[in-house]
Amino acid sequence: MKYDVIVIGAGIVGLASALKILEKNPHLKLLILEKESIISKHQSGNNSGVIHSGIYYKSGSLKAINCINGYSMLLNFCRENDIKFDICGKVIAAVSEDQVPDMLKLYERGLQNGLAGLRVMNQEELREIEPNLTAVKGIFVPQTGIINYVEVSEKYLQLIKQNGGEIFFDRNVVDIKEKADDCEVITRESSFQGKYVLTCGGLYSDYLAKMTNPEIDIRIIPFRGEYYKIKEEKKHLVKNLIYPVPDPKFPFLGVHFTRMLDGKVEAGPNAVLAFKREGYRKSDISLKELYQTLSWSGFRVVMKKYWRTGLAEFYRSYNKKAFVSELQKMIPEIHESDLEKGGAGVRAQACSKTGGLLDDFYFVENRRVIHVCNAPSPAATSSLSIGEYVADKTLAKMK
Repeated sequence: MKYDVIVIGAGIVGLASALKILEKNPHLKLLILEKESIISKHQSGNNSGVIHSGIYYKSGSLKAINCINGYSMLLNFCRENDIKFDICGKVIAAVSEDQVPDMLKLYERGLQNGLAGLRVMNQEELREIEPNLTAVKGIFVPQTGIINYVEVSEKYLQLIKQNGGEIFFDRNVVDIKEKADDCEVITRESSFQGKYVLTCGGLYSDYLAKMTNPEIDIRIIPFRGEYYKIKEEKKHLVKNLIYPVPDPKFPFLGVHFTRMLDGKVEAGPNAVLAFKREGYRKSDISLKELYQTLSWSGFRVVMKKYWRTGLAEFYRSYNKKAFVSELQKMIPEIHESDLEKGGAGVRAQACSKTGGLLDDFYFVENRRVIHVCNAPSPAATSSLSIGEYVADKTLAKMK
């Protein structure tokens, strides 16, 4: 089976990339290969559904550029296709004076990234937006919103098919052979020929990249994020979205409160090392994958540096009272009895050999292959912009 472009992975980034390729050249024969039986089963379907504004990301970084561009593209796409979303805004709360300097750095970064309407607020002003929040200061970010990214992904796929694209499910790619004139993509069931290949493998992005770049010096470290749901009678404690000031040394945003489109409120996620790349439960363990994590020199550097943070995350994972204690820093009225177990997601965090946790989107290119190697949050918000970025790179290879 011969194709012009083969996209590996039907998460939101893979689908957006396929859509943009076909929009730019509808005459191409394009195939998507997905190892699951549905689209967006992993990171794309297990996130908190937040439309990110771009306030967190270093000005000029791929995250900042693609989040800002992708934000506008996503909202326009949703309006054109009747996809529900809500730009409700969010608060980033400094719960102590020592967090205020980092909070103000975020404010300045937001201004550098072109965000209009950001406001630094005191406790009284914050209470007008979130009456139950306790904080010494905070930032109101009006651009932030909520959405269902699975619904977005489904619309991407519908349009891909309308533009002549194909998708095969239950096709687990085991090798990619890059040749002079084309590539052979080998799955457990069959093989496919494509002139060009784009991989968007999420939690297995390093596996796919290694097929054509054996010496690649990154490894995906999986971190599970666990959520609680606030019970119906207490969800009034949260009006929209409340985030803490994140630790600038760690690429996670901290446990926060998120109102969903259906009106429910989630609390979380934490960031716990997962013992399996698709390990959504504490009991999910793959000895092979755990060994790959623990034996990676970069991970050992990370653990030596952040072992206290890692232990604290594990403690909160197994101790609900400790998890609630973290939430009470922002909303003291929340109690252990107000929370019931929610879902979980696993974040693919790329880690270099030297112990760097990659804080930006990261792509690796060959003559006929492009690998999306690191696309954590805000990849869903940025999906159409990332898709356009890699579509342009893919089409440029054809000239």
